[in-house]
Amino acid sequence: MAQRWAAGLVAGVLLPLAACSAGGDSQGGAGSGIGQGTADADGDIRDTERAQVTSGGTLRWAVDAKPTTFNVFQPDATEATERVAGATLPALFTLDKHGKPQLNKDFLRGAEVTGTEPRQTVVYQLNPKARWSDGRRLSAADFRAQWKALRGKDKAYWTARNAGYDRIKKISAGQHAGEVEVVFAKPYADWRSLFTPLYPKQAMSSPHAFNDGSRTQLAAVAGPFRVAKADKDRERTVLRRNPHWWGERAKLDRIVLTAVSRDKRAKALAEGKVDVADISGAAAKKIGVANGLGGPRRPDTGKKRSEKQEAKLRAKRRREAREKFGAATAEQLGSYEVRRALDPAYTQLALNGSRGPLSDERVRRAVARAIDRDELAQQALKGTGLPDKPLGSHLRMTNQDGYQDNSEAVGGEDIDSAQSLLADAGWKAGGPLAQGKSGAGADEPSAEGHPKGAEGHPKGEDGKKEDEAGGDDREQSQGGPAEPPAAAASPQAGARAPYRAEAEASVPRLTAAQIAQVVDKPLGLTVSTTTQRGAILAQAAHARLASARDSGSERKLSRAESALKTAEKVQATADELRALAVDPASAVRSKDGKPLALRFVLPAGKGSAQLRATGERIAQMLDEIGIRTQIKEVPGDSYFTDHIATGDYDLALYAWPATAFPATEARPIFAKPQPASDGSLLVEQNYARVGTDRIDQLFEQAAGELDDGARKELMEKADARIWAVAGSLPLYQRPQLIAAKRDLANVGAFGFSTPRYEDIGYRRT
Repeated sequence: MAQRWAAGLVAGVLLPLAACSAGGDSQGGAGSGIGQGTADADGDIRDTERAQVTSGGTLRWAVDAKPTTFNVFQPDATEATERVAGATLPALFTLDKHGKPQLNKDFLRGAEVTGTEPRQTVVYQLNPKARWSDGRRLSAADFRAQWKALRGKDKAYWTARNAGYDRIKKISAGQHAGEVEVVFAKPYADWRSLFTPLYPKQAMSSPHAFNDGSRTQLAAVAGPFRVAKADKDRERTVLRRNPHWWGERAKLDRIVLTAVSRDKRAKALAEGKVDVADISGAAAKKIGVANGLGGPRRPDTGKKRSEKQEAKLRAKRRREAREKFGAATAEQLGSYEVRRALDPAYTQLALNGSRGPLSDERVRRAVARAIDRDELAQQALKGTGLPDKPLGSHLRMTNQDGYQDNSEAVGGEDIDSAQSLLADAGWKAGGPLAQGKSGAGADEPSAEGHPKGAEGHPKGEDGKKEDEAGGDDREQSQGGPAEPPAAAASPQAGARAPYRAEAEASVPRLTAAQIAQVVDKPLGLTVSTTTQRGAILAQAAHARLASARDSGSERKLSRAESALKTAEKVQATADELRALAVDPASAVRSKDGKPLALRFVLPAGKGSAQLRATGERIAQMLDEIGIRTQIKEVPGDSYFTDHIATGDYDLALYAWPATAFPATEARPIFAKPQPASDGSLLVEQNYARVGTDRIDQLFEQAAGELDDGARKELMEKADARIWAVAGSLPLYQRPQLIAAKRDLANVGAFGFSTPRYEDIGYRRT
């Protein structure tokens, strides 16, 4: 099973929804001080030979939340559940740094497809040394029990997913001792994803054993560690070296998984309470400062500092850190280093195609072409030392085996093309907005600031032949019709779009009531007075910031930053008024008297600051084509459940994890929503609610295609069509920033790689 979590929010179905994240705390943008040079995007674990690692010691590993179960196949499995399973249970295949499955020789001597006719058959040759902690050998009985629990036929099993297991016809002992034969009813390309982790048969033998038996303990283990105990409050889960392990002996005596929420990680590090923790960019910066890596940038004179000068500068910065943090805190933070990699997860912009203007595929494509993804990636990854290129695939990460950029299927940043698409969809610049009050035809904001009735549902075309490149999916998609290929929509370079002359001739003058339709609050001020007010507020806020920094008061600093944010909003309002009054080309577009306004939902809280910064920049980009966004910040703990999962948004930012098995595990994210008998929409995990029959067909074909090359081609076609319907826009691969004690080896930013828990330990001095 691939690593399927990012910063967990809630549990869900098929893939754990703990994998879906608001994406805040692990974001980049840490600025200077994280480290020096360029990090290895594939992983940074301080890879060390086992001979150079001491035997013994305890590792305190911070996890997001306590494990509510030790069964990873249950909907409420957490990151801690995955850590426990990885250290204690069989993994038949592990992942390398490029996300490619590798045979795990601790458990298998071999595994291969031995036949495809009449049915696909896979034979596993078990390592004869592999035994459960109760002394029993791993056998076909364990495989059979797990298959029956996860295949989806018995609803009494509370399973999170059954993908792959539902394709198996039978499991039996092979022709030779230690062999397990698995026969599939339908061909299954991702068979290597199955039976990892593998549970003992007694944990899967009945619904009661599956649902409740593994919540507080494991019936048997077969890994380098075992579960020793879990505190009553489950805040600490202790794993001890497994004396029955037949592989290379674990270097550590104990691993203690400690529940520390993201907003308390920096404090836990400063107090020395954990040894390894996934951290925010802000926390990484503090560690850099404590290690003498911070400080303002200096002009590049072309001269390199000598080692003596560098050491002197670091010593000076460490003194400054002691003054800033206090000697004890600075010394403690200085005992950590930041290990970095590209996370196997990405941040995306989701466009809800089930309602409103975004139900028209032309509007979604216009949004896609108005966004500079290069700029957003650079903003989010600045200072991390990691590659800051935008992600070009929904199905594979930039450092993953088989990655290919398919983003041209929707087109790159092209303002003129975006304007033309909106005009073609009927959204005109400089058009009149509906006049009057509520009940008289006006389109007033609702209680949450979202315009009522901003729909546009043009009819789609159906049944036309697709373009092989994936850019012209003429079938009707869920969320609106397809639009001609990118090249056909783009005017010649330098040409002025036809709508501009019409807009400039009309030069609309909007009333305060009309402006209230496209911004969060009614505005009654002139451009000059609003500009003046914004400047005064900004000046006062900057003065407060300087004073707060001098005082060292976190409370004063927080208030000063809030004041500056208010000033920036007022300045943005002035820009809005100026655009409406002076530049009709960038003024809000309208259709049938309704403004083109979208509700942009973002998570509140300190941990999501970078996500909000990305959202605010996107809003500015959309302003340029006449789309107004109403940013609404909602509590982080309800962001996903109350807004993303329910479809209560037009635009949203959240993260999805990557997978080594996209044909199977990515399918629910892009499956075409289907109407339910009660009139609702079954979306699986496609929260953008945009999909097509052709995309579904390509995933189905890929899941059953055993030829690697042919399967990759099918996946590329599927990805191109996912781009073309523009329901979700991958922006950038997230940074993985891990604080680790300096002397720790073989642990840190794993990227795609599966941890080898038996190799983790402290380096010899």
